[in-house]
Amino acid sequence: MTIKYKVSDVAKDLNVPAKQIVDLLAQKGGEVKKTGANLTEEEVNLVFEHFTQANSESSLDAYLDSAPKPQPKASEVLKKADGTVVEMNTSKKKADKKKAEAKPEPVKREVVTKVVDTRTVDVNLDRFNEKFDELASTKNVENRRKPQPAGNKQKFANNRNKKGQNFQKRRETEAERLQRIQLEKARKAQLKVQIPEEITVGELATRLKQTAANVIKKLMGLGVMASVSEVIDFDTASLIADEFGAKVEKEVHVSIEERLFEQDEDPEESLQERPPVVVVMGHVDHGKTSILDAIRKSHVTAGEAGGITQHIGAYQVVADGKVITFLDTPGHEAFTSMRARGANLTDIAVLVVAADDGIMPQTVESINHAKAAGVSIIVAINKMDKPTANPDRVMEQLTQYELVPEQWGGDVICVPVSALTGAGIHDLLENINLVAEVKELKANPDRRAKGAVIEARLDKGQGPVATILVQKGTLHKGDCVIAGTAVGRVRTMKNDKGQFIEEAGPSTPVEITGLTEVPSAGDLFDAVADEKLARELADKRAAEEKERQFSSYQKVTLDNLFSQIAEGERKQLDIIVKADVQGSAEAVKQSLEKLSNDEVRVKVIHAGVGAINKSDVMLANAGNAIIIGFNVRPDPVAKEEAAQCEVEMRMYRVIYDAINDVTDAMKGMLAPKIREVEQGRLEVRQVYKISSVGLVAGSYVQEGKITRSSKIRVVRDGIVITEDEIASLRRFKDDVKEVAQGYECGVTLEKFADIKEGDIFEAYILEEYRD
Repeated sequence: MTIKYKVSDVAKDLNVPAKQIVDLLAQKGGEVKKTGANLTEEEVNLVFEHFTQANSESSLDAYLDSAPKPQPKASEVLKKADGTVVEMNTSKKKADKKKAEAKPEPVKREVVTKVVDTRTVDVNLDRFNEKFDELASTKNVENRRKPQPAGNKQKFANNRNKKGQNFQKRRETEAERLQRIQLEKARKAQLKVQIPEEITVGELATRLKQTAANVIKKLMGLGVMASVSEVIDFDTASLIADEFGAKVEKEVHVSIEERLFEQDEDPEESLQERPPVVVVMGHVDHGKTSILDAIRKSHVTAGEAGGITQHIGAYQVVADGKVITFLDTPGHEAFTSMRARGANLTDIAVLVVAADDGIMPQTVESINHAKAAGVSIIVAINKMDKPTANPDRVMEQLTQYELVPEQWGGDVICVPVSALTGAGIHDLLENINLVAEVKELKANPDRRAKGAVIEARLDKGQGPVATILVQKGTLHKGDCVIAGTAVGRVRTMKNDKGQFIEEAGPSTPVEITGLTEVPSAGDLFDAVADEKLARELADKRAAEEKERQFSSYQKVTLDNLFSQIAEGERKQLDIIVKADVQGSAEAVKQSLEKLSNDEVRVKVIHAGVGAINKSDVMLANAGNAIIIGFNVRPDPVAKEEAAQCEVEMRMYRVIYDAINDVTDAMKGMLAPKIREVEQGRLEVRQVYKISSVGLVAGSYVQEGKITRSSKIRVVRDGIVITEDEIASLRRFKDDVKEVAQGYECGVTLEKFADIKEGDIFEAYILEEYRD
């Protein structure tokens, strides 16, 4: 057991100032200590050695002779006449003592011996015991009733004991003191407590098995004023624990993730070569899926609506005996976020550029995503079979985005291909293997699986189905998997060809079932050993997600009051989106919400996966929303419910149509805009006054026409004098509705009367229009 020896204690025992010891330790290269600081065993030895050498004696005899000699008592000395003091003879003193002892005579006493034979006598011991008990009880009562004197013996005894204790303490050596402290601590079982970074005084008292008052007293001794509920830091709490003789250990908070997931890095010797993961990116309709078709010798494009890839797919092919994993990301701008996730999952990006179109806006987006993800880029110049193909123009455009082709001395591989004829496909695969070999892609297959969710959907027969990409380790059938808020055991596992498999290694895409809910595309997944802990983590994540949703609702404050009032003037179009897969639902939601403008806000109040059901219709009815289905259909109950509630449902297979229809619906909600439509031009040739009518302008229609509902702009010498409305329009004496070009008419205005010959009347009407 470690003995704590303070600087002040050492100074007291050595009878030197504490500052002298502090300066000595600082001089010897140690840290500057405070007087209340504890010394290590080496520091104590250093101090003792220093003062031992400083107070050493060269000769033991000289040291003993230097001690003061005892002085004789006054009765043992004689004073001569000359004043000198002489000690009495020792033998004489002994003789005088013997004479004094011989003077008193001892008193002689007669000793009478009485013999009692107990062999034949019966002694009643119980009777003596009873009598003894009675005497003892009577004596105790009398003692209690008897008043104690002020200066009783008990007090004197205490004082005497106290003096003895002081005497003992003064005579106690340092070695004895250390031994006594060690024995005292050994008698008490040392308490071990764990203290976190911060702890309340009450909790610290509970852990130390002390009252809160005792802990507060110790804190006051350290100059810390704290109540039971106040928080103190670890250093202060550890000092208090030391005062109570407890051993302190720092409490380390371990999160569920740290307990559940493997945090350590894989050692170099455990890494093995893995297939490259390749993402195919580019502008819409530049032939990404067609290139994959040529690689896989299949026809995915024919089965997709409008020839557009609707969600991420994952495929594996074998080229020159090596496996390559492909991710096919959609090219439409609505899938920008999915493409970003696809780029982050991959090692090599194949950028597909049409040889006739060149680089388009979404091609630039793909380049930026690939650069941000830090992946190698291989450019596939597609549609080389077209007569308008111009690969040199494509390579020239690439240089504008810091992609210099190898043909021009750069490091970007450009491969001319034709998905239609299959030309250049083998060269593309060879270059992919070459780049993968240079990158030395490796992973540890002998650990629990870790990766990302590529896509997820809700299947009517199988439940939640997720397409995942294993990045590290090996996933086995029956493993417990957690992805976001979804958790469960892998019930079935299929590869990209639809075959059931038992395990999947690094860079392998598989489709799994068995999760509790549909995860989000892009969620990270982990295979874990403790299913109970995984479900606890999933519940925690779900609660945090709900908390984020609640906190997103903005409360009214003085700062945002006016902005919220203005927000109330904005119209809102509420939409419910249901799609076949999670990625498509997210993409449709983002595309529709981007259509919001200053006057109409598009808000997707719910986006989900699966068929449209009754609850969706009820939500739309309550929120006055419309339902948009993407590659899904409503069930019969939902269809009947929608007809009764008059909820509008729109089904789409191509995302363009959904966006266009919502745009048209928004135009119907926009406040109509007003514009002028010019009708005709009149010249005032004569002004005359009629008493019953007023001032009449005799005019000639130079071009166009004038109608009874026309508005008139009076222009004089090219300057607009006023704008007015027609009070009457006559031809001869008849009121007419309109007068065409080349005819004369009489015009009176509602307000303006200062009409002069030569004025020009511009006739126009105001009409509403929508963009």
